Amino acid sequence: MMILAGIALIAMLLLGAPLFAIIAAAVLLGFAREDVDLTVVIISIYRLAEMPVLLAIPLFTFAGYLLAESKAPQRLVRITNVFLGWMPGGLAAVALVICAMFTAFTGASGVTIVALGGLLYPALRHAGYPERYSLGLVTISGSIGLLFAPSLPLILYGVVAQQLNIGHPVAIGDLFLAGILPGLLIVFMLSLYGLWERRGQQIARKPIVERRSKLASLRAAAWELPLPFIVLGGIYSGYFAVSEAAAVTAIYVFIVEVLIHREISFTKLPKLMRESMVLVGAILIVLSMSLASTNYLLDAEIPARLFSYIREHVHNAFSFLLLLNLFLLVLGMMLDIFSALVIMVPLILPIAVGYGINPIHLGIIFLANMEIAYLMPPMGMNLFIAMYRFDRPMFEIFRAVLPFVSILLVSVLIITYWPELSLALIKH
Repeated sequence: MMILAGIALIAMLLLGAPLFAIIAAAVLLGFAREDVDLTVVIISIYRLAEMPVLLAIPLFTFAGYLLAESKAPQRLVRITNVFLGWMPGGLAAVALVICAMFTAFTGASGVTIVALGGLLYPALRHAGYPERYSLGLVTISGSIGLLFAPSLPLILYGVVAQQLNIGHPVAIGDLFLAGILPGLLIVFMLSLYGLWERRGQQIARKPIVERRSKLASLRAAAWELPLPFIVLGGIYSGYFAVSEAAAVTAIYVFIVEVLIHREISFTKLPKLMRESMVLVGAILIVLSMSLASTNYLLDAEIPARLFSYIREHVHNAFSFLLLLNLFLLVLGMMLDIFSALVIMVPLILPIAVGYGINPIHLGIIFLANMEIAYLMPPMGMNLFIAMYRFDRPMFEIFRAVLPFVSILLVSVLIITYWPELSLALIKH
């Protein structure tokens, strides 16, 4: 009977059934097999609904969509270009910083490529960067903001980890802090590659023009620049919680982009609200089913059995982390980041804790690998988005990102085997 049920679930998956339906069916079958009252699934959904941090997801998402629709990206590109663009490789650093910030607030790397690709790619080519380098930089820049607050994947990992309640407590604020140094490491290493690409080239400086440009760019972006400080400063100063920070962010962005800059009309707002909430709805319904499946996995002691099996063959944390990285890269090629988080974290986290790995450090490792998986065939989402955005063949896009993927792989190994990098800013 269970074999037939498994075949039916695989058939549903191949026929394109929604992920939440497949997870729900598997959970219901599992609980029915154990003679557990199926109302436990409804209880799991209710537990999700009463989590205060849940409010942060729709509010941060809506704020990100408002920023994407406005001219904030152009203003941020201008100000970073004025302050960093004078040096060899400066424009590459500009692209990395802006895309990281933009992905952090929108929570979607594809949106970054679409919104900023048309702006940054011509700028890089005009500045004399090779076509392949420019194409690769814009493609990979879409995913490098996943480690920076208020990234939705960071919040989602925290929600799932809190439900498991295994090992070191996982606070969303701690995850925001943990992502800062690893994220900066990735941006720094990629920026060094940009400097290497532009080695030996000198750009003439014009101090008077620069001073005027700096003042003008600062004035233009005066309303957007305080946003990261408001969000992070408010959380870590204790003035408001993560959900309250999300509300402040949404209100602030609405006032700036709709009422002050007036770049988004009131007639556009319903469309933006609908698009952003469709994404939120997809995340929440999968997350609710995932939490129900987590309860089943724990009741059936599946993580404990997996840990015992892995422990017999993998004898130390070093080997486990290496295998984990390989597994996450393959996983990320097949699943989008939200599905990967809600499906695999309940299985991986208990095993990692058994090897003495901090759950917060594990979250940073997980997301750092997902950044690379976005760029790997056959299902790397950023490759497809860049292919359509720039009208280039898949092979050309993949060849362009290969040098960047190599740098990202090195950075992931550093993040993996240097846990203090992720945990240094967290108060123990």
